[in-house]
Amino acid sequence: MKRLRLVPEVTNIDFFRHARITFGASVVAVFLSIGVWFALGLNFGIDFLGGTTIRAESSTPVDVGAYREALSPLGLGDIAISEVFDPSFGENRHVAMIRIQAQAGEESVTPEMIAAVEAALQTIAEDMTFPSVESVGPKVSGELITTALIAVGASLAAILIYIWLRFEWQFSVGAIAALVHDVLLTIGLFSLLQIRFDLATIAAILTIIGYSINDTVVIFDRLRENLIKYKKRDLQDVMNLSANETLSRTLMTSGTTLLALLALLVLGGDVIRSFVFAIFWGVIVGTYSSIYVAKNVVLMIGVKRDWSKPDQKAGTTFAEKT
Repeated sequence: MKRLRLVPEVTNIDFFRHARITFGASVVAVFLSIGVWFALGLNFGIDFLGGTTIRAESSTPVDVGAYREALSPLGLGDIAISEVFDPSFGENRHVAMIRIQAQAGEESVTPEMIAAVEAALQTIAEDMTFPSVESVGPKVSGELITTALIAVGASLAAILIYIWLRFEWQFSVGAIAALVHDVLLTIGLFSLLQIRFDLATIAAILTIIGYSINDTVVIFDRLRENLIKYKKRDLQDVMNLSANETLSRTLMTSGTTLLALLALLVLGGDVIRSFVFAIFWGVIVGTYSSIYVAKNVVLMIGVKRDWSKPDQKAGTTFAEKT
C-alpha cells in the first residue's frame, strides 16, 4: 500500500530561481506593513488602552446608533461599539462589544456606572444580557504594553543567541531576519484589517516566533550537514538541496497545523478568533520566510564550508548568483 505524500519523495525545486522577486516582495511587504502600522495604527484592545469592555447579547439585531444614543446621557466620553459576527451564532443571537474609555481619576469604570450602562442598554432590548465585563486601569494597561514589548524583544534576543551558539552568526542573522519579517507582516495585517490587538495577540506573536524558528532550524540543521558533506558544491545548490530534502516535512507540519487552526477559526467562536487568526497567518508567513527569507540572507552574507577552517567562506554570494 502506497503512503500518502503531499510532495514527491524526491524534489528538485530551484527556490532561488525567482529570488529577486520573492525576496524583493518580502522587503516591500515589510516596509508596507510598517507604513500601514504608522498610518492606521492598531486597534488596541482593552488590555492596552485601559477602560471597560462589556459584552451584550440579545435577540434584537444590533443597532449601533441606538446603543450610542442610549449611552450618551451618561457622559462616558469615547465609547466604541462593534457588532460581533460568528457563524456559530443562531438567528436570534446578536452580540455587541461596548468599550468604554478609562475615566479621569479612576482606575476603571465603577460598578455603579456599569450598572447604569446595562440599565440604559436594556431599554433597547429587555432580554439583553451581559455575560462578561472586563476592566483594566490606565496604569495596568501601560505596564502591559511595556511587558509585551519586553517579551517579544527578549524572545528574539534569546533566539539570536541560541542560533549563534548552535550554528554560526550568519545563520542567526538569517533566522532573526525571517522572524522580524513574520512579526511585522502580522502586525501590518492586523493594522490594515483593524483586528483587535490585545494580550492574546501578543501570545499569538510569540507562538508564531516559536513555530517559525522551529521550521528554520530544521532547514538550517540539514544545511549544516550538507555543507560538511558537499564541501566543493556551490552554496546555492546546497541550500536548494537542503530545502528540498526537508520540504515534505515542512509542508506536512504546516498543513496539519493549518487544518487544526482552520477548524478553530470557523468553530472556535469570536472570543479566540483574533488569536487563532494571528497564528494561522503566522504559520503561512513563517513557512514562507523559512524557505525564501532566512536562506537568502545567509547566502548574501556567506557561510563557512568547513568548520575546521574558520576563515573559509562560500565563494558565491546571493548578489552574484542573481
